[in-house]
Amino acid sequence: MKLSICVHQFFDQYLNRVRGCSKNTVKAYREAFTLFLPFAADYYHTRTRDLEVSHLSIDLVLDFLDHLESQRSNTVRTRNHRLAAIKSFAKMVRIFYPENRLVAEKILNLQQKRAQKKLIGFLYYEEILSAFNAVDLKAQTGFRDYTILHLLADAGIRASELATLRLDDFTPEHYTLGVLGKGNKYRLIALEQKTTDLMRIYIRKYRSKPKPLFGERLFISKHRKGLTRKGVYLLCRKYLLKALSPKRFEEIEPVHGFRHSCAVHMLAQGRSLSDIKNHLGHESIESTKVYLHMDMRSKRKVQEKYFEYLQSTLAHDPKLDDLIVWEHRKETLDWLDSL
Repeated sequence: MKLSICVHQFFDQYLNRVRGCSKNTVKAYREAFTLFLPFAADYYHTRTRDLEVSHLSIDLVLDFLDHLESQRSNTVRTRNHRLAAIKSFAKMVRIFYPENRLVAEKILNLQQKRAQKKLIGFLYYEEILSAFNAVDLKAQTGFRDYTILHLLADAGIRASELATLRLDDFTPEHYTLGVLGKGNKYRLIALEQKTTDLMRIYIRKYRSKPKPLFGERLFISKHRKGLTRKGVYLLCRKYLLKALSPKRFEEIEPVHGFRHSCAVHMLAQGRSLSDIKNHLGHESIESTKVYLHMDMRSKRKVQEKYFEYLQSTLAHDPKLDDLIVWEHRKETLDWLDSL
Protein backbone atom coordinates (compact mmCIF):
# COMPACT_ATOMS: atom_id res chain seq x y z
CA MET A 1 0.00 0.00 0.00
CA LYS A 2 1.42 3.37 -1.06
CA LEU A 3 2.11 5.67 1.89
CA SER A 4 1.16 8.75 -0.17
CA ILE A 5 -2.36 7.38 -0.74
CA CYS A 6 -2.80 6.88 3.00
CA VAL A 7 -1.54 10.37 3.75
CA HIS A 8 -4.07 11.89 1.32
CA GLN A 9 -6.81 9.85 2.96
CA PHE A 10 -5.60 10.97 6.38
CA PHE A 11 -6.03 14.66 5.56
CA ASP A 12 -8.99 14.48 3.18
CA GLN A 13 -11.18 12.05 5.12
CA TYR A 14 -9.95 10.97 8.54
CA LEU A 15 -9.09 14.29 10.19
CA ASN A 16 -12.12 16.15 8.84
CA ARG A 17 -14.91 13.61 8.40
CA VAL A 18 -14.02 11.07 11.08
CA ARG A 19 -12.30 13.11 13.79
CA GLY A 20 -13.73 16.56 13.08
CA CYS A 21 -10.39 18.21 13.85
CA SER A 22 -10.01 21.97 13.84
CA LYS A 23 -8.17 23.89 11.12
CA ASN A 24 -5.28 24.53 13.50
CA THR A 25 -4.87 20.81 14.20
CA VAL A 26 -4.93 19.97 10.49
CA LYS A 27 -2.38 22.69 9.81
CA ALA A 28 -0.06 21.41 12.57
CA TYR A 29 -0.29 17.82 11.30
CA ARG A 30 0.36 18.98 7.74
CA GLU A 31 3.56 20.68 8.89
CA ALA A 32 4.63 17.47 10.63
CA PHE A 33 4.20 15.35 7.49
CA THR A 34 5.86 18.00 5.33
CA LEU A 35 8.97 17.24 7.37
CA PHE A 36 8.44 13.52 7.93
CA LEU A 37 7.88 12.34 4.34
CA PRO A 38 11.11 13.79 2.84
CA PHE A 39 13.03 12.44 5.84
CA ALA A 40 11.54 8.96 5.28
CA ALA A 41 12.43 9.11 1.58
CA ASP A 42 16.05 9.99 2.40
CA TYR A 43 16.11 7.32 5.12
CA TYR A 44 15.25 4.59 2.60
CA HIS A 45 17.08 6.22 -0.33
CA THR A 46 13.94 6.36 -2.44
CA ARG A 47 11.39 8.86 -3.75
CA THR A 48 8.54 10.08 -1.57
CA ARG A 49 5.92 8.66 -3.94
CA ASP A 50 7.53 5.21 -3.75
CA LEU A 51 7.23 4.92 0.03
CA GLU A 52 5.02 2.09 1.32
CA VAL A 53 3.05 1.79 4.56
CA SER A 54 5.35 -1.10 5.41
CA HIS A 55 8.25 1.37 5.48
CA LEU A 56 6.85 2.79 8.71
CA SER A 57 8.92 1.50 11.59
CA ILE A 58 9.96 2.36 15.13
CA ASP A 59 13.51 3.08 13.99
CA LEU A 60 12.33 5.47 11.27
CA VAL A 61 10.09 7.43 13.63
CA LEU A 62 12.68 7.61 16.41
CA ASP A 63 15.41 8.74 14.00
CA PHE A 64 13.04 11.39 12.65
CA LEU A 65 12.29 12.67 16.16
CA ASP A 66 16.00 12.75 17.03
CA HIS A 67 16.63 14.61 13.76
CA LEU A 68 14.14 17.28 14.79
CA GLU A 69 16.02 17.92 18.02
CA SER A 70 19.60 17.60 16.79
CA GLN A 71 19.41 19.06 13.29
CA ARG A 72 16.45 21.43 13.46
CA SER A 73 16.97 22.49 17.10
CA ASN A 74 13.33 21.73 17.94
CA THR A 75 12.31 21.61 21.59
CA VAL A 76 11.07 18.43 23.25
CA ARG A 77 7.57 19.91 23.18
CA THR A 78 7.72 20.33 19.40
CA ARG A 79 9.11 16.81 19.06
CA ASN A 80 6.13 15.46 21.01
CA HIS A 81 3.71 17.42 18.80
CA ARG A 82 5.22 15.80 15.68
CA LEU A 83 4.94 12.39 17.31
CA ALA A 84 1.27 13.05 18.08
CA ALA A 85 0.64 13.69 14.37
CA ILE A 86 2.35 10.43 13.36
CA LYS A 87 0.44 8.47 16.04
CA SER A 88 -2.85 9.93 14.81
CA PHE A 89 -1.93 8.72 11.33
CA ALA A 90 -1.15 5.27 12.77
CA LYS A 91 -4.64 5.16 14.32
CA MET A 92 -6.16 5.73 10.88
CA VAL A 93 -4.00 3.00 9.36
CA ARG A 94 -5.11 0.57 12.08
CA ILE A 95 -8.79 1.32 11.37
CA PHE A 96 -8.79 1.61 7.57
CA TYR A 97 -6.11 -0.97 6.77
CA PRO A 98 -6.25 -3.73 9.41
CA GLU A 99 -3.72 -5.79 7.46
CA ASN A 100 -1.13 -3.18 8.62
CA ARG A 101 -2.37 -3.22 12.21
CA LEU A 102 0.87 -4.52 13.69
CA VAL A 103 2.90 -1.72 12.08
CA ALA A 104 0.46 0.87 13.40
CA GLU A 105 0.35 -0.52 16.94
CA LYS A 106 4.12 -0.46 17.28
CA ILE A 107 4.09 3.28 16.53
CA LEU A 108 1.13 3.86 18.85
CA ASN A 109 3.10 2.27 21.69
CA LEU A 110 5.79 4.97 21.44
CA GLN A 111 5.83 7.26 24.47
CA GLN A 112 6.32 10.99 24.46
CA LYS A 113 9.67 12.25 25.66
CA ARG A 114 9.71 13.87 29.07
CA ALA A 115 10.42 17.56 29.09
CA GLN A 116 11.23 20.02 31.82
CA LYS A 117 8.06 21.92 32.67
CA LYS A 118 8.22 25.68 32.71
CA LEU A 119 7.14 27.64 35.74
CA ILE A 120 3.64 29.03 35.43
CA GLY A 121 4.00 32.75 34.79
CA PHE A 122 0.88 34.33 36.25
CA LEU A 123 0.24 37.99 36.97
CA TYR A 124 -0.30 39.40 40.44
CA TYR A 125 -3.21 41.68 41.24
CA GLU A 126 -1.05 44.81 41.21
CA GLU A 127 0.50 43.84 37.87
CA ILE A 128 -2.89 43.33 36.24
CA LEU A 129 -4.02 46.73 37.49
CA SER A 130 -0.80 48.28 36.17
CA ALA A 131 -1.54 46.81 32.75
CA PHE A 132 -5.06 48.28 32.90
CA ASN A 133 -3.68 51.67 33.89
CA ALA A 134 -1.14 51.57 31.04
CA VAL A 135 -3.97 51.88 28.50
CA ASP A 136 -4.61 55.34 27.07
CA LEU A 137 -8.40 55.45 26.83
CA LYS A 138 -8.24 58.54 24.62
CA ALA A 139 -6.35 56.65 21.91
CA GLN A 140 -8.19 55.31 18.86
CA THR A 141 -8.36 51.75 20.16
CA GLY A 142 -7.93 52.60 23.84
CA PHE A 143 -11.34 51.54 25.10
CA ARG A 144 -11.24 48.34 23.03
CA ASP A 145 -7.84 47.43 24.50
CA TYR A 146 -9.05 48.23 28.02
CA THR A 147 -12.04 45.95 27.52
CA ILE A 148 -9.93 43.13 26.08
CA LEU A 149 -7.48 43.16 29.00
CA HIS A 150 -10.37 42.97 31.48
CA LEU A 151 -11.94 40.13 29.52
CA LEU A 152 -8.68 38.14 29.41
CA ALA A 153 -8.15 38.58 33.15
CA ASP A 154 -11.74 37.67 33.98
CA ALA A 155 -12.47 34.86 31.50
CA GLY A 156 -8.97 33.42 31.00
CA ILE A 157 -9.64 32.68 27.34
CA ARG A 158 -6.96 31.98 24.75
CA ALA A 159 -5.85 34.53 22.12
CA SER A 160 -7.40 32.47 19.32
CA GLU A 161 -10.68 32.21 21.24
CA LEU A 162 -10.86 35.95 21.83
CA ALA A 163 -10.02 36.76 18.22
CA THR A 164 -12.90 34.66 16.89
CA LEU A 165 -15.59 35.91 19.28
CA ARG A 166 -18.82 37.05 17.63
CA LEU A 167 -21.34 39.63 18.80
CA ASP A 168 -23.93 36.91 19.40
CA ASP A 169 -21.56 35.10 21.76
CA PHE A 170 -22.02 37.83 24.38
CA THR A 171 -25.25 37.83 26.43
CA PRO A 172 -25.10 40.86 28.74
CA GLU A 173 -28.45 40.15 30.43
CA HIS A 174 -27.08 36.88 31.81
CA TYR A 175 -23.44 38.03 32.20
CA THR A 176 -22.24 35.18 29.98
CA LEU A 177 -19.92 34.68 27.04
CA GLY A 178 -19.95 31.70 24.68
CA VAL A 179 -16.47 30.59 23.62
CA LEU A 180 -15.49 28.19 20.84
CA GLY A 181 -12.30 26.54 22.05
CA LYS A 182 -9.85 23.84 21.01
CA GLY A 183 -11.32 20.86 19.21
CA ASN A 184 -14.38 22.95 18.24
CA LYS A 185 -15.72 22.56 21.78
CA TYR A 186 -18.16 25.25 22.91
CA ARG A 187 -18.33 26.44 26.50
CA LEU A 188 -20.26 29.13 28.40
CA ILE A 189 -18.33 31.44 30.73
CA ALA A 190 -19.80 33.60 33.48
CA LEU A 191 -18.44 37.16 33.49
CA GLU A 192 -18.04 39.59 36.37
CA GLN A 193 -19.94 42.86 36.62
CA LYS A 194 -17.15 45.18 35.51
CA THR A 195 -16.20 43.10 32.46
CA THR A 196 -19.83 42.89 31.37
CA ASP A 197 -20.30 46.65 31.72
CA LEU A 198 -17.15 47.40 29.72
CA MET A 199 -18.20 45.08 26.92
CA ARG A 200 -21.67 46.68 26.79
CA ILE A 201 -20.17 50.17 26.41
CA TYR A 202 -17.56 49.00 23.90
CA ILE A 203 -20.20 47.47 21.63
CA ARG A 204 -22.56 50.42 21.93
CA LYS A 205 -20.08 53.28 21.66
CA TYR A 206 -16.50 52.31 20.76
CA ARG A 207 -16.68 49.33 18.40
CA SER A 208 -15.44 50.42 14.96
CA LYS A 209 -17.70 49.86 11.99
CA PRO A 210 -16.28 46.68 10.43
CA LYS A 211 -15.93 45.78 6.80
CA PRO A 212 -18.84 43.61 5.55
CA LEU A 213 -16.87 40.39 5.85
CA PHE A 214 -16.26 40.96 9.57
CA GLY A 215 -19.66 42.31 10.56
CA GLU A 216 -20.30 39.62 13.19
CA ARG A 217 -16.88 39.77 14.86
CA LEU A 218 -16.87 41.22 18.36
CA PHE A 219 -13.45 42.86 18.43
CA ILE A 220 -12.46 44.91 15.40
CA SER A 221 -8.97 46.07 14.41
CA LYS A 222 -8.11 49.62 13.43
CA HIS A 223 -8.22 48.42 9.82
CA ARG A 224 -11.90 47.52 10.33
CA LYS A 225 -11.18 43.80 10.14
CA GLY A 226 -11.52 41.12 12.79
CA LEU A 227 -8.78 41.14 15.41
CA THR A 228 -6.31 38.29 14.86
CA ARG A 229 -4.57 35.96 17.29
CA LYS A 230 -1.29 37.78 16.65
CA GLY A 231 -3.06 41.10 17.21
CA VAL A 232 -4.23 39.95 20.65
CA TYR A 233 -0.69 38.82 21.48
CA LEU A 234 0.85 42.16 20.43
CA LEU A 235 -1.81 44.07 22.34
CA CYS A 236 -1.04 42.23 25.59
CA ARG A 237 2.68 42.50 25.00
CA LYS A 238 2.40 46.27 24.50
CA TYR A 239 0.76 46.90 27.86
CA LEU A 240 2.67 44.34 29.88
CA LEU A 241 5.94 45.89 28.70
CA LYS A 242 4.72 49.14 30.24
CA ALA A 243 3.44 47.49 33.41
CA LEU A 244 6.29 45.08 34.22
CA SER A 245 10.02 45.30 34.65
CA PRO A 246 12.09 43.72 31.83
CA LYS A 247 13.12 40.81 34.06
CA ARG A 248 9.57 40.16 35.19
CA PHE A 249 8.26 40.39 31.62
CA GLU A 250 10.58 37.54 30.56
CA GLU A 251 8.73 35.24 32.99
CA ILE A 252 5.32 35.97 31.49
CA GLU A 253 3.74 34.77 28.25
CA PRO A 254 1.65 37.85 27.36
CA VAL A 255 -1.78 36.29 26.76
CA HIS A 256 -1.37 33.14 28.85
CA GLY A 257 -0.21 35.25 31.79
CA PHE A 258 -3.79 36.50 32.14
CA ARG A 259 -5.11 32.96 31.60
CA HIS A 260 -2.93 31.51 34.36
CA SER A 261 -3.92 34.36 36.67
CA CYS A 262 -7.59 33.61 36.08
CA ALA A 263 -7.02 29.97 37.09
CA VAL A 264 -5.14 30.99 40.24
CA HIS A 265 -7.91 33.44 41.20
CA MET A 266 -10.54 30.70 40.82
CA LEU A 267 -8.48 28.23 42.86
CA ALA A 268 -7.96 30.81 45.59
CA GLN A 269 -11.73 31.32 45.65
CA GLY A 270 -12.12 27.69 46.53
CA ARG A 271 -13.51 26.63 43.15
CA SER A 272 -13.17 22.95 42.26
CA LEU A 273 -10.73 21.64 39.67
CA SER A 274 -13.62 20.59 37.44
CA ASP A 275 -15.00 24.16 37.52
CA ILE A 276 -11.61 25.57 36.54
CA LYS A 277 -11.19 22.90 33.85
CA ASN A 278 -14.55 23.76 32.28
CA HIS A 279 -13.95 27.50 32.59
CA LEU A 280 -10.57 27.33 30.85
CA GLY A 281 -11.61 24.71 28.31
CA HIS A 282 -8.97 22.14 29.24
CA GLU A 283 -9.44 18.79 27.53
CA SER A 284 -8.03 16.86 30.48
CA ILE A 285 -8.14 17.47 34.23
CA GLU A 286 -4.38 16.76 34.23
CA SER A 287 -3.82 20.14 32.55
CA THR A 288 -5.68 21.82 35.41
CA LYS A 289 -3.87 19.97 38.21
CA VAL A 290 -0.69 21.93 37.52
CA TYR A 291 -2.16 24.86 39.47
CA LEU A 292 -2.34 22.74 42.63
CA HIS A 293 1.46 22.85 42.94
CA MET A 294 1.53 26.61 43.41
CA ASP A 295 2.24 28.22 46.77
CA MET A 296 -0.98 28.96 48.69
CA ARG A 297 0.37 32.27 49.99
CA SER A 298 0.86 33.41 46.40
CA LYS A 299 -2.73 32.47 45.61
CA ARG A 300 -4.05 34.53 48.51
CA LYS A 301 -1.88 37.47 47.53
CA VAL A 302 -3.19 37.40 43.97
CA GLN A 303 -6.77 37.11 45.16
CA GLU A 304 -6.63 40.01 47.61
CA LYS A 305 -8.94 42.87 46.56
CA TYR A 306 -9.05 41.59 42.99
CA PHE A 307 -12.55 40.19 43.13
CA GLU A 308 -13.81 43.39 44.70
CA TYR A 309 -12.42 45.24 41.71
CA LEU A 310 -13.99 42.93 39.10
CA GLN A 311 -17.34 42.89 40.87
CA SER A 312 -17.47 46.67 41.17
CA THR A 313 -19.39 48.85 38.73
CA LEU A 314 -17.93 51.38 36.32
CA ALA A 315 -19.04 54.18 38.62
CA HIS A 316 -16.00 53.37 40.77
CA ASP A 317 -13.43 53.45 37.99
CA PRO A 318 -11.49 56.77 38.12
CA LYS A 319 -9.81 55.98 34.79
CA LEU A 320 -13.20 55.97 33.08
CA ASP A 321 -14.20 59.15 34.91
CA ASP A 322 -11.22 60.90 33.29
CA LEU A 323 -12.35 59.62 29.89
CA ILE A 324 -15.87 60.99 30.39
CA VAL A 325 -14.51 64.40 31.41
CA TRP A 326 -12.20 64.42 28.36
CA GLU A 327 -15.04 63.48 26.01
CA HIS A 328 -17.30 66.20 27.39
CA ARG A 329 -14.54 68.75 26.95
CA LYS A 330 -13.92 67.57 23.39
CA GLU A 331 -17.64 67.78 22.55
CA THR A 332 -17.75 71.33 23.93
CA LEU A 333 -14.71 72.41 21.89
CA ASP A 334 -16.19 70.83 18.74
CA TRP A 335 -19.43 72.73 19.37
CA LEU A 336 -17.58 76.03 19.81
CA ASP A 337 -15.64 75.41 16.60
CA SER A 338 -18.89 74.94 14.73
CA LEU A 339 -20.25 78.37 15.74
